[in-house]
Amino acid sequence: MKPSSPGKALVVGFDVPARIGMPLAEVVTPALLIDLDAFEHNVATLGQQLGLAGLRLRAHSKTHKSVDIARYQIDRGGACGICCQKLSEAEVMVAGGIDDVLISNQVVDPARIERLAMLALRARMLICVDDSDNVTNLSAAAVRQGASIECLVEIDCGAGRCGVGPGQAAVSLAQQIAASPGLKFAGLQAYQGKAQHIREYAARGQAITAAITQARTTVDDLAAAGLRCDIIAGAGTGSYHFEAASNLYNELQCGSYIFMDADYQRVLDQSGQPISEFENSLFLWTSIMSKTRPDMAICDAGLKVLSVDSGLPRVFARDDIEYVNCSDEHGTIADPHNRLKLNQKLKLVPGHCDPTCNLHDWYVGIRNDTVECLWPVSARGKAF
Repeated sequence: MKPSSPGKALVVGFDVPARIGMPLAEVVTPALLIDLDAFEHNVATLGQQLGLAGLRLRAHSKTHKSVDIARYQIDRGGACGICCQKLSEAEVMVAGGIDDVLISNQVVDPARIERLAMLALRARMLICVDDSDNVTNLSAAAVRQGASIECLVEIDCGAGRCGVGPGQAAVSLAQQIAASPGLKFAGLQAYQGKAQHIREYAARGQAITAAITQARTTVDDLAAAGLRCDIIAGAGTGSYHFEAASNLYNELQCGSYIFMDADYQRVLDQSGQPISEFENSLFLWTSIMSKTRPDMAICDAGLKVLSVDSGLPRVFARDDIEYVNCSDEHGTIADPHNRLKLNQKLKLVPGHCDPTCNLHDWYVGIRNDTVECLWPVSARGKAF
C-alpha cells in the first residue's frame, strides 16, 4: 500500500493527528486508526469470495467517505465501482478519479438533479428512483446537459423506507425510464437494510429470503414486459451470503466489512458465533485524561468522536475494563481492578463505524505499531 503524507509543513496536533513513521504511542488522541493488516485482510476476503462466485462488488463508500479507500477497493479488492448515499459524496469521489458511481438513494431536488446530470458528463452515474415525477425531472435535466443517467428502480423489500412496491409498480416505473430520453433502465435495487443487524442467523435469513422472493418476482415481471435487468443489486455486510447464494443478485453493496464495528460483531453466523470472517480494523485511539477514583477512569473520547446510536464502544482486547458512559468530550471507563493510569492509551471499537468516521478528518493507517499512511476522510460532512 502506498503511503500518503500530509506534508512536512503541517504540525501534528494542529492539522493532523500523526506523521508518517511516527510510533503509535505518539499519535495524538482522540484519533481514528486503521489497522492496515486487518483492513487488507477484510478487503481481500470479500473480493475473493465474490470473485469466485462470479458476482460484482459495488463497495459502499458511505462507510468510509474516503477517496483513498474507494480506490483501494477498486484496485485491490475487486470492486467494479462504488455506492454513495448522497450526491455531494459522489461529487467528491468523481473529483478524486472514481468513474463508476451509484447513488443508492433518491435525488429529487431540482438543483441537485441538475448537478447529477452535470456529474454524469464526467463519470458513469447511476441513481435509484421510486417516483414517476422524479423520472420526468431526471430525464429533462439529462437532456439539457446532454448526459446519460442510468436508473435502478428501487423496491421496498422489507425495510419500510424508500422504494415502490415489488411487481407491477416497479414494472410501470421501469417502462417510463426506458421510454425517457437521457435515461437508461439499468435494473433493480432491492436492499433490505433492516435485516443487516438481525442477530440470529435463521431470523436474518428469513427476512432476506422474503426480500429475494420479492426481487425475483419483480425481475420476472420485468422480463415479461421485455425489460432486462443488467444490475440486480442489494445486500450488506450482515446478509451478503444469502444474496450471493440466491442465483439472482449480481451486484452486492457491502460497506462495513472493511472496518467492522461492535454492533456488527453481535450478529451471529450459522454456528451461533459472532461473524468472524472480517476483523476489527477501525479503532478510536483514546487516552486516559483523569483518574481520580480507583474504580473509574475518564478518557478523551466522547460523543464528538464516537457515534453511539448502535451502542457504546467496546474496549479492544480487554475484558477487565468497560466503556460505560459518555458526554460530549469524555468517556467513562469502569476500572474495577484499578489498572488504568493517567495518559494510558486504549483502542476502542466504535458501536457504529459509518457515523463515527464522519466525525473525523483523518484516518491514521497503522502497521506494526507505526504510522504508515494518512488518508483524509474526503467526503466528511457531505450529506447534501
